[in-house]
Amino acid sequence: MKMIFHEDFYRTYTSDPAADEGRMEAVVEVVGPHVEFVTARPAPLEDIAAVHTRDHIDQVRRQGLYEIASLAAGGAIQAATIGLNEPCFGLIRPPGHHASAGSSWGFCYYNNMAVALTHLKSKGMIDTAFVLDFDLHFGDGTVNILGRKDYVTIYNPEEPDRFSYMNRVLEELERCTADIIGISAGFDNHLQDWGGTLATEDYQEMGRAVREAGAKSSGGCFAILEGGYNHRVLGHNVLALIRGLSGQ
Repeated sequence: MKMIFHEDFYRTYTSDPAADEGRMEAVVEVVGPHVEFVTARPAPLEDIAAVHTRDHIDQVRRQGLYEIASLAAGGAIQAATIGLNEPCFGLIRPPGHHASAGSSWGFCYYNNMAVALTHLKSKGMIDTAFVLDFDLHFGDGTVNILGRKDYVTIYNPEEPDRFSYMNRVLEELERCTADIIGISAGFDNHLQDWGGTLATEDYQEMGRAVREAGAKSSGGCFAILEGGYNHRVLGHNVLALIRGLSGQ
C-alpha cells in the first residue's frame, strides 16, 4: 500500500502530544517494510481557502505553523486522490478533525479530511463521500465544515464498549454507498491508549469492512492519521488498519 509521508513530519512543531518526538518514528519503524512511501506535497492555498476563512489561515501563519499544516493537508489530498484507485494511508500531522472553518483546537489547525474531500468534489472526481471518524474524540470540525453538505455522510462511533462499538461500525459500513470512504484514523481509543476500548485487531476489521464497502459501491477508500499517543502500540495499530484496507 502507498503511504503518504514527509520527513518534516518528524519535526516537533509544538509541545502537544500529537507533535511529540518519536511519534512518527514509532509508526515508520513498524510499517516501513510493508508500505511504499510517497512524499507529501503542501496543499495549494486555494485548496485550504476553499475550506477555511482567511482570518483562520492568517492565524495559523502567525503561529508559525502554516508550512507544516499545509503539508498535512496536501498529504491528505494525495491520499484521497490515490484512494480513488487503491487504498492509501496518509501518515500526516498535525491532525485535523477539530479544525472548523474559522477556528481550531485539539492539536489541529487545518481540517485535512475536509480539504481532501472538498478538493475531490470541486474537481468532479466524486459525487458522494462517507467519513468514518473512529478517533476517541468527536470530530467536531469535520462535522462543522462538511455536516451540511448533501454529498457527505459522517459517522463518529460513540458506543461505550468494544462489542457494541464494532457492531455499530460494521452496520454503518454495510449501509454505506459512496464514491470514496475517508477514515479519520485516530488510534487513541485503543486498549493501551487514552480511551481503553478497542483492540489492535479491531482496526484491521474496520479496515477490511471499509475496503469491502468501497468495493461494493465501486468506490475508493483512504485513511489519514488523527490521534493516537501511546508510541508503543501506535505503529502496530496503523499496520493493522493497513492490513485490513489491503484485504489481508
